[in-house]
Amino acid sequence: MSNRVKTFPAWGFFALLTNVILMLAVILLIWRQHKLTPVLATTAIPNPPEPVNLNWKNQYVQPELGPRHKLSYPQWLDILKQEAKITAQKNPQRLTILAGDSLSLWFPPELLPEDRTWLNQGISGEVSNGLLQRLDFFDRTQPEMIFVMVGINDLIRGLDDQEILANYRQIISYLRKKQPQAEIVVQSILPHGVEGITWEGKEKLLAISNPRIRKLNEELNQIATEKGARYLNLHPLFTDKQGNLRSDFTTDGLHLSPPGYLVWRTALQMYTSQKVVPQSSPSPQPPKVNSGNRI
Repeated sequence: MSNRVKTFPAWGFFALLTNVILMLAVILLIWRQHKLTPVLATTAIPNPPEPVNLNWKNQYVQPELGPRHKLSYPQWLDILKQEAKITAQKNPQRLTILAGDSLSLWFPPELLPEDRTWLNQGISGEVSNGLLQRLDFFDRTQPEMIFVMVGINDLIRGLDDQEILANYRQIISYLRKKQPQAEIVVQSILPHGVEGITWEGKEKLLAISNPRIRKLNEELNQIATEKGARYLNLHPLFTDKQGNLRSDFTTDGLHLSPPGYLVWRTALQMYTSQKVVPQSSPSPQPPKVNSGNRI
């Protein structure tokens, strides 16, 4: 047997260093804003809502769901298809796409980094295979970055980890083929809460262990690396000492609160503002975005 020593690739070290720096910076942000003085960047959105502050538990009121949130899945597909079509026609600069489930869907437009144009392609309750089947909606767009987060609903529905990972492989492969200029960023699946869950599917949610989600994220990281995509590890930014979703970052144990979205925004802002060394084939440069209002 030959004793070949495997060397750690330079890009792998860079990716690890990038995530460590990102985590430390966001932790510093959370610490600084522990008393949450309302400091939110404004965007070119008419009549922006009031800034979020850390006393949100005493002030936050779940918004009433408008007509858009009472749509059927096919109706949602029609809307997202039209929005992607219009975006392709306008061909905005520094386009960045959010693709995923309700966590992406509910991302407050005013919190998205304002140095780019955002197209939100999130659907409540979406699963990995559902996202895979509608990736062609934005074939004609020319995004600089595509952020993907999906999988928690697969777990809730009882899908096997290997099936979720297989869908991710196909998602990345499809996007790499159809959007060669774009940087594909796989975002880690977030943990769920344990105490005080008010989400209607509490039993199904608690049946999923957060260690399982961590393990699944490790495999997503490997797949992203193999497929020439990036991996953004958000998971540690949202966990408490027990590895569960922090109670101040969620409204019901599954969905995010304003402070939770503020942390996510900061991670996106830091990630998109830095120049990343390509991992493989033609990799794109960082995107810039406006906002696709969804709430």
